[in-house]
Amino acid sequence: MKLYFNINFNTKLGEKLQLLVLEEGQVPQIHFLNYSENGNWKAEVDYFSKTLEYKYQLTDEGGNILDEELAYHHLNLVHNYDEYRIFDAWNSKNFPENYLNNKILKNKLSHFKPEKVSVLKKHTHLFRIEAPIYNPNWRVVLLGSVEALGHWEYLRTVPMMQTDFGIWEATVEIPENTIIHYKYGLMDVHSEDVFDVEYGGNREALPNTESNVLQIQADHYFRFKANELYHAAGVAVPVFALRTDKGFGVGEFSDLKELADWAKDTNLGIIQILPINDTTANFTWTDSYPYAAISVYALHPQYLSIEQLEYALPKNLEKEYQTKKTELNALSLIDYEQMISGKWKYVRAIFDANRESILKDKNFKKFQKENEAWLYPYAAFCVQRDKYNTPNFNDWKTHKKYVAGKVAPLFKDNHKEYAEVMLHCWVQYQLHLQLKDAIDYTHSLGISVKGDLPIGIYRYSVEAWTEPELFGMDFQAGAPPDQFTDLGQNWEFPTYNWEAMKADGYQWWKNRFKALEQYFDAMRIDHILGFFRIWRMPISATQGILGYFYPAIPVRMEEFQARHIPFDYNRYCKPYINDQMLWDYFGYEKDVIQNHFMNNHFDGTYTFKEAFDTQRKLKDYFEKHPHDWVEEKLIALCANVLFLEEEKDNGEKVYHPRFNVAKTDSYRYLSDWEKQAIDELYVDYFFRRQDGLWYQSAMEKLPMILNATDMLICGEDLGLVPDCVPIVMDRLAITALKVQRMPADDSLWYDPKNAGYLNVVTASSHDSSTLRQWWYEDRGLIQNYFNNQLHQFGSAPGELLPELAEIIMLQHLYNDAMLAIFPIQEFLATDDHLRNEKVDEERINIPAIFPHYWRYRMHLSLSELKQQTDFNQKIAHWVEDSGRK
Repeated sequence: MKLYFNINFNTKLGEKLQLLVLEEGQVPQIHFLNYSENGNWKAEVDYFSKTLEYKYQLTDEGGNILDEELAYHHLNLVHNYDEYRIFDAWNSKNFPENYLNNKILKNKLSHFKPEKVSVLKKHTHLFRIEAPIYNPNWRVVLLGSVEALGHWEYLRTVPMMQTDFGIWEATVEIPENTIIHYKYGLMDVHSEDVFDVEYGGNREALPNTESNVLQIQADHYFRFKANELYHAAGVAVPVFALRTDKGFGVGEFSDLKELADWAKDTNLGIIQILPINDTTANFTWTDSYPYAAISVYALHPQYLSIEQLEYALPKNLEKEYQTKKTELNALSLIDYEQMISGKWKYVRAIFDANRESILKDKNFKKFQKENEAWLYPYAAFCVQRDKYNTPNFNDWKTHKKYVAGKVAPLFKDNHKEYAEVMLHCWVQYQLHLQLKDAIDYTHSLGISVKGDLPIGIYRYSVEAWTEPELFGMDFQAGAPPDQFTDLGQNWEFPTYNWEAMKADGYQWWKNRFKALEQYFDAMRIDHILGFFRIWRMPISATQGILGYFYPAIPVRMEEFQARHIPFDYNRYCKPYINDQMLWDYFGYEKDVIQNHFMNNHFDGTYTFKEAFDTQRKLKDYFEKHPHDWVEEKLIALCANVLFLEEEKDNGEKVYHPRFNVAKTDSYRYLSDWEKQAIDELYVDYFFRRQDGLWYQSAMEKLPMILNATDMLICGEDLGLVPDCVPIVMDRLAITALKVQRMPADDSLWYDPKNAGYLNVVTASSHDSSTLRQWWYEDRGLIQNYFNNQLHQFGSAPGELLPELAEIIMLQHLYNDAMLAIFPIQEFLATDDHLRNEKVDEERINIPAIFPHYWRYRMHLSLSELKQQTDFNQKIAHWVEDSGRK
């Protein structure tokens, strides 16, 4: 059959359009379009399949791609016509049909059944519009200027069939030989009233008077009004923070069911949680950090419910278990070490008592087979970690390097460690069952779940062990200084080797998203800036302040020369230390400090001795010889540099200005003209030269990764945000995070009334203080906020009163943002009887403290919260009245 493609697209002289037709398992077929007039391009294609997937791309005269569609066109050609004329429009990723047609829509329309569109030989036109409608009582209709389209009369519109999620089609016979003007509208299926027609000018279609030709109007996009788009409100709470009577001193996956019940009562449509992957590295409280997973696939055993395992606890342990459970549940915060050791004791006892039955279980075997690629390396890693009491595979006596063939014998039933690896596999199977059960229940209530994807991997993780070539193991990732800390953040994660990942089309990332998609409908990408550039530090650094952006356009030696900067490696790239600085730092102890740690050059300057010339060496020394204030001062001196050196693969040395270079003591001792030259270079490096590179870096990775998932993607874009970031996020329809007290500009706070649709607004985050804590931090700021944001008169009260918390919540609900998601603490802050008396126990994390103990628990149980009828009805009214139900 013949396909005639038509698209109107304005190009510049020399630019051309290409059509890429994609067939599964085949190389994409490129067809060149011919220009006719007025921006119209056409192509003729012979095609023999009933389904069609394709996209357009723009090239220059040399065939270089200048632009391309990031979302594909899909058509079903199930009708018996010899020819099809397809009238297209450029399909942008940020059209509503491309980001709203996601797993959340499928939850909302869980009872959806595809409708069939009737196509007869007499039909001349098929109208097709992609319009994800979240209200199950609405239907798309077609109306227009000809008799077949009702002559614009609302009572004679053409109902359209929803042939797939968010895809509406209608076929009509239009005999008139005239230009057809038309629009799409919305009908209430109960009243059959057409209550709205899309805004903007009329759409146009050409007449079709030929027999055996079907003209397809493949339209983008339905022109929704703001109140017709999907809006929702949600609650953010870590799974570990959930409190129920069934838990073992920590929230468990099964507790999500009770949270979902409460969300249903309050009209909340989204539950947002923190990462849930296994972080068990040392079996100490430092493993409570949820962003340092030892596997990007394995779930954390802390979320396993002992009582809901497929086998019961041995009778002789029941009393001990109940006693320990009662003790842990009585605590206001999590005791991570007692909780995790207790869970492992009881799950091991159950496994040992039922091992024979467990290992014969067909469903367990099926789970192993389906997940073998990640499950077996994970189980082997756990056995090695426990055998040698460290996750650092470099310190293991066996299997330091992962070789699949050498690890395989562990999974033979005659191997001495077979039972141990199977225990870890079985725990993952049970975790999967319990999480999937909770997610399925949540979905049955029409509620969606938003997960959290950490940007980094733990240095001593399964992935670092099995695929080290995908990571920059010689570097560390973190974040530059921000409002959380003047010293930046060092997460100690390896960086990514993006070139290696690119080689197979970023399959590592695609697999990761597919695994998450088993459970989640939306995904928050932690530190999405990492896809543009990462803040990279050498292993020798302990503080984030000694990092630089990667990739980045560095400063080369020629640039120093062109700017007349007298570059000297020792002066610029080594810590500058003189007599006055030693006195300022150490006072009367300066001689003792200098003699022990430094070389004296007898010209008033000093350098660190080789044994102490990096932050890492100093930290290692002070672990054996504690002296807190001296350690802090020396590590600070170690960061007293102007530039950081990078060695390229070809051996070239290039340089990056140290962040906040003008605040260093080294800078203070430069001449005025030298300061000015470095200032100009600093501004150019950080604020001018990088944006194009970072745009290209993100656009190379993100489209390929995001096209592999059906989840709604949200980006955590806080911190030092380059100008290209909002451009890329808007183009790819990635929702941005707006935390009120963390504005992207120089304002004191963000006003949620200014939020655009592709935003998630919130009053605080897991990294910030809660609203009630924030109220105590800066009295002047709060007074300003009280008068000018909350529009209250007089002096601000000394604490955040419930009625003020309500105003803050309502300001975040009544706006155009797609999602308004609040930490559970902020909901409770609106009720004098439900708020936690111990306000400081509400904080989840303090980013400036690393490692931090993540041990927050709700002070109320979920069953107690569900019984608060008046409180729940209040929230439900807010959500419904703000149009977020």
